[in-house]
Order: sequence, then structure tokens, then C-alpha cells
Amino acid sequence: MASKSTSVLIAPSILAADFGKLAEQISAVEKAGADLIHLDIMDGHFVPNISFGPAIVRTVHSLTPLTLDTHLMIENPDLYLEDFQKAGTTHVTVHMEVCRHLQGTVSMIRQLGMKPGVCLNPATPLSTLEDILPEIELVLVMSVNPGFGGQKFLPHSIEKIRELRKIISSRGLRTKIEVDGGIDVHNARLLVDAGADILVSGTAIFRSNNIAKAISDLRSAGTDRSSSSPQQ
Repeated sequence: MASKSTSVLIAPSILAADFGKLAEQISAVEKAGADLIHLDIMDGHFVPNISFGPAIVRTVHSLTPLTLDTHLMIENPDLYLEDFQKAGTTHVTVHMEVCRHLQGTVSMIRQLGMKPGVCLNPATPLSTLEDILPEIELVLVMSVNPGFGGQKFLPHSIEKIRELRKIISSRGLRTKIEVDGGIDVHNARLLVDAGADILVSGTAIFRSNNIAKAISDLRSAGTDRSSSSPQQ
């Protein structure tokens, strides 16, 4: 099959948003052409910070028709999958590091009508994905250690993404690669060239003086590439 030119998808992370102006800021990223809204759920156990839960996801769902991309940085995600589904989540990503029975968790996500993803921390090797890769919609590669927004990007993530793209392509899969952590206009092109399909960015978007320009600049930095990666 001939390769297809695809455009990177932009997923603003509301972890960096001003929650006092949440409706206004979500409206701003929607008007600016964001493709998804990324929601970082932290429990204070798996990661050292606490963020928010299904109630905020439900609020965001009421404010925008955009796809909700929920990243569960929590222990025992199985206990809360239905809550996030009811709140309006479309894509839900769980961590390889906490799921004792990952295939069962992925199956439960699909049974609830959501699209499953699996996240890898920076130190977690790609080899852990071998069995689950055909069963998931996306792999979220963390390019910082999870738990706090605004961290510095870890450059070795680029090679990890490049290797993951080779694995996905060699197996004839349609799995997307999402990247989260320290993403801005300075590394977006490198990530897309390596094989990333979705760029999650919080600080570079919500802490900018012009949200629309920040999203436009980020998308331009990750300009179209020719690859076999799938469309959303």
C-alpha cells in the first residue's frame, strides 16, 4: 500500500490550564483546531501528585465535542474504568507498570465502549508491549517521568519512538504513537519524524500568551510527514 501523508494530532493537556477559566480555555483550544483534549488523572500513589477525577472529565465533556483522551496515572485502574466511561471518556490509557492483568484491563476498556491505550514510563522497555500491542489503539510514550506538568523533555524518548514505529510497521499494525511530556516547538518535528502521531502539550499551550498561536506553531513544527501511520 502506498504511504499516506498524515498530519500530527494535537492534544492539549488541561493539567496546565487555569481551572478558574476552564470553559474559556477549552473553547480557545477547540477554536484553535485542537484534535483531542488530554486529561491527566493522578492519584497521589502511582505518581506523587493528585490532579482530578471523573467529575472534571464530565465537566470537560459538557464543554466540548472534542474526543476526550484520558490518561490514568493511578493504581488499580480497573476499579474506575466505568466511572470515566460514564464521564465521557473516549480513549483511556493505562500504565503498563500498574496493570497486573493487562489483557484483562484492555478487554474491559473495550467492553465499556472505549478505545484502549497503554502508557510506558521512560524507564519501561518497549519489549513489554510485545503481547498487548495488537490489542490496543495507541501507545503513550512518556517523555518525562509522570506526576507533574512543566518538566524538561527527555531526549532519549526520540529513539524510543523511532524503534516503536519500526515495530508497529513491521507487524502491520495500525497502532498510534502518542507522546507526552515537555513537548514544544523545539522538539515537535523531531518527534513526528521519529514516528509520533499525537503530541500532548500542556504548558506550551495553556501558559502561552496566545493559545491559538501556540497550537498553530506546534502543528507547524510537526509538519506533515509521509508514513503508513493510520488516520484517527
